[in-house]
Amino acid sequence: QVQLVESGGGLVQTGGSLRLSCAASGRTLTSHTLGWFRQAPGKEREFVAAISWLYSNTNYTDSVKGRFTISRDGAKNTLYLQMNSLKPEDTAVYYCAARSGLWPSAAINEYIYWGQGTQVTVSS
Repeated sequence: QVQLVESGGGLVQTGGSLRLSCAASGRTLTSHTLGWFRQAPGKEREFVAAISWLYSNTNYTDSVKGRFTISRDGAKNTLYLQMNSLKPEDTAVYYCAARSGLWPSAAINEYIYWGQGTQVTVSS
């Protein structure tokens, strides 16, 4: 079992920045990939970014490349998402998730552990 708790969401203006955190606990993460997903009102949950905990290789959806950076701190067992140049279309509930395996997959159905989510609102 892996427990995930997100924090860091909030309200920010267009062009602003936020850093999301996800504290992980329960079992060692070295054989896992952790990712960020988001769900806007009326839309399906979608992949944002993922990182292999052991090798730190990353994967991003095209719409956030160059603006968002996923990273992790092994000593703190914490996942981060640095979000810069935020746009109104980034408004969503952001979820942290974990899957077994070393490839930073974008496939939502492969992630079996989920946090409760944190709201990010970008005003225009």
